[in-house]
Amino acid sequence: MAVSSLNWLTLAAVLAPLVQANAAATPAHDAQAPILLDAQSTSIDLKTNSAVFSKIRISQGAMSITADQGQASEQRSANLYFENNVWNFRGNVKITVEQGQLFSDDAQITFVNSALSKAVVNGKPASFEQTVAKKGKLAKGHADTIDYDAAKHLVRFSKNAYLNDGDHDILAQSVKYDILAQKVIAEEAEQNSQRVHITITPPPPKTTPPKTNP
Repeated sequence: MAVSSLNWLTLAAVLAPLVQANAAATPAHDAQAPILLDAQSTSIDLKTNSAVFSKIRISQGAMSITADQGQASEQRSANLYFENNVWNFRGNVKITVEQGQLFSDDAQITFVNSALSKAVVNGKPASFEQTVAKKGKLAKGHADTIDYDAAKHLVRFSKNAYLNDGDHDILAQSVKYDILAQKVIAEEAEQNSQRVHITITPPPPKTTPPKTNP
């Protein structure tokens, strides 16, 4: 069943301040910054030229990834596993990017030209959070799957999506927002015939000081 135009407008109004705050506060990612990797242990398969790292941490500038295990596919250049490669992470995955933090049970992360290009995280649920500077509140959301596209600055929540900006709750099967375009999308075709539900919490009433007799 289609969701009314009013609901689409309300959804955009609810998330617009969050998106605008991110667009203003997000620094450009430095793809030329050195990539740092440390792990508790490493196992390298010389036949397939792949590697498995336990208790791994990868960082590049403001971006970082930690997990119980990280596995790199074949090394395609002298740039240790980060030149156009795909990594799989499992167990207590935490991804920190300029826009916030992602938490999940597992994640598949694509590196292009030695920089994080895309992350697909899964969990029961996977979650995302960030501090909205203008409000000083924690914005958070979760879904079974969250896709992050670094180049497009796009975050998509799929399957049982939930978002809260500190004041409002949004429930849907799928919601995505574009940070740079300041555009929120909840497409009817992605809702599996479900409606988008928005709970708006009114601000507390302003108190008027009592009048005093002259």
